[in-house]
Amino acid sequence: MLRVGIVGLPNVGKSTLFNAVTRTHKAEAANYPFCTIEPNIGCVEVPDERLEILARLVHTEKIVPAAIEFVDIAGIVKDAYKGEGLGNQFLANIRETDAIIQVVRCFEDDDIVHTMGKVDPIRDIDVINTELLLADVQSVEKQVDTWAKKAKSNDKTAVATHRLLQRLYAHLNDGKPASTFDVNEEEAIWMKSFGLLTRKPVIYVCNVSEGDLSNPSQNAYVRLVKEKVASVSDTATESNSRVSVCVISAHLEAELSELSREDARAYLESLNLKESGADTLIRSAYKLLGLASYFTAGPQEVHAWTFKLGMKAPECAGIIHTDFQRGFIKAEVISYEDFVADGGFVGAREKGKLRLEGKDYCFQEGDIALFKFNVT
Repeated sequence: MLRVGIVGLPNVGKSTLFNAVTRTHKAEAANYPFCTIEPNIGCVEVPDERLEILARLVHTEKIVPAAIEFVDIAGIVKDAYKGEGLGNQFLANIRETDAIIQVVRCFEDDDIVHTMGKVDPIRDIDVINTELLLADVQSVEKQVDTWAKKAKSNDKTAVATHRLLQRLYAHLNDGKPASTFDVNEEEAIWMKSFGLLTRKPVIYVCNVSEGDLSNPSQNAYVRLVKEKVASVSDTATESNSRVSVCVISAHLEAELSELSREDARAYLESLNLKESGADTLIRSAYKLLGLASYFTAGPQEVHAWTFKLGMKAPECAGIIHTDFQRGFIKAEVISYEDFVADGGFVGAREKGKLRLEGKDYCFQEGDIALFKFNVT
């Protein structure tokens, strides 16, 4: 399961947001730095209204939604890369994630201490990003030395990797994140093994007061963050320009998480909001990671399976079971829209909407599939 790490300075609302998104109380949310030491991990369902519609069509009550893991990581402070504030431990936790949610305080409240004196989201972002960058510099410097020794044997792979790391080190040492480092397809594969923090996709979460949700653009801090992120996106390479902004009130989300889904929906409607910030964030994280869902639907259950866009039919079959991939023959596929319009598999077959797809078919968001396989 793919994992998203929630990071930020102390006291910006990370743990409150984590508890709201995961609908738990795993993370202690207190008005002092480092109330979180060990990372808290929660499995989060990806909200998808299509599942209930499919369940009604195939007459099942069992629904298995797609899910991703959220990790609440302790607040990062200046000089974390040197070990300040248990920084080495926290940075190691971030390396284990697939994407980063960086929570930025965009509200004023004299009762909640800001560890750097006053609210300044741009400064806060720069502090976090600088720590991530310096941690990458340290890591790559060590890897340069390691691969330099291997390259002495004149092994082609070792020589090429060493040269790539040298280029990368110079780039990072110039104060540029790994997301702006240009590589070819072969080098991009190697880059994945380097454990770089500044190459991970990022969602900047503006944590605002409840009153700002109806019109976030009125919040000057939010405008500054969006301008900052736009400038970052402009300098990122095309393959690593995955960065976005989400506006949330962690305090409101905490209140909503205490309500039933029906009461929460009514509360949101009273605020003229279409959905909770937590649901928006979960969807954004799913999209940021390049993920999509395909479905299997039958009397036993309706199941949403997570796959990466671009995956072909055998790989998608393997998500259910390795035997499905190993013995893949064909996949019967229909789009969600056609499945609903035709009333299910029987109607879809009668109207010729059910397609037989082979090994080269790339699955699409919302596909409904039946796999044919044979394992001897």
